[in-house]
Amino acid sequence: MKKPAVAVGAGIGVGAIALIGVLVLFIAAVANGAAGHQEEQETDGTQISAAGGQVGDIPSKMLALYRQAAPAACQGLDWTVLAAIGKVETDHARHPTMRSYAGAVGPMQFLPSTFKGYAYPVPPGGADPPTPWDATDAVYAAARMLCANGAKSGTGKGVYKAIYSYNHADWYVRKVLAQAKTYAAAQPSGADSNADVASSAIVKAAYTQLGVPYVWGGGTINGKSGGGFDCSGLTSYAVYQGTGHKVVLPRTSQEQRHVGTSVPRDEMRPGDLIVFNKHNWGHVGIYAGGNRMIDAPKPGKSVEVISLAGYWENYAWDIRRVG
Repeated sequence: MKKPAVAVGAGIGVGAIALIGVLVLFIAAVANGAAGHQEEQETDGTQISAAGGQVGDIPSKMLALYRQAAPAACQGLDWTVLAAIGKVETDHARHPTMRSYAGAVGPMQFLPSTFKGYAYPVPPGGADPPTPWDATDAVYAAARMLCANGAKSGTGKGVYKAIYSYNHADWYVRKVLAQAKTYAAAQPSGADSNADVASSAIVKAAYTQLGVPYVWGGGTINGKSGGGFDCSGLTSYAVYQGTGHKVVLPRTSQEQRHVGTSVPRDEMRPGDLIVFNKHNWGHVGIYAGGNRMIDAPKPGKSVEVISLAGYWENYAWDIRRVG
């Protein structure tokens, strides 16, 4: 994280340097408005995301969380807006204290009194009882707050109003929107934003389960998985939820290979199932667009988004459209 540059001359002692640092931090805090959020931060770092490409400097865990929380907590909110707020507030939880002069705390910089209004229900993987210091709790609460203030409309005016409610300053809204645009542009070629994913409710349902651990035999159509999913448990859940409880898949990947309609690879679209001949058609995932797949891969891993580049060539595969 960049620190204020201080010119150190022969006549400046250590105490003076420390005083200058305190004054710089104080001025930055005052300039950032009355909403009680952390002063803006900058970073030089970059991070390769787990979602199939480089998306700015977002750590893979936070990227998955933004993608999971936006569609789950606020239909119509693009994940890039949520990520941009995380960037401006604490540089995706990299800020050394995650405390503001006004008492806001945690990765998304909530006043504890404000956080209480958006903390429930406890999100998957969140702390219970919820706390603004927990990244999962905080990101979900931020999405709910934005939603309650206009972001669910998905329109420019609604999103502007929602961001303004987060920090009552036009400069802040402009900065968040500019950062969100940068993140959208940094997505892998062909990648879907949440607005694109909204056309596939199956993908949207699968995104809400990112980070849920792999459990062999885990997963039911109503999502009460006993703590996790295996590959076919995840697809069963996502299809059931994404089709409005109208389509119930058979339990195993071998059986799912024969459901719905066969689709040529060059015609597949988000929400289609991809069944691989991995140990007798032993693996299935959900096509997410942009040559990516959402799946529950294996023991020790969690539901994730992977690139299909280099994966296709290893196995025979079928594409099935079930929605």
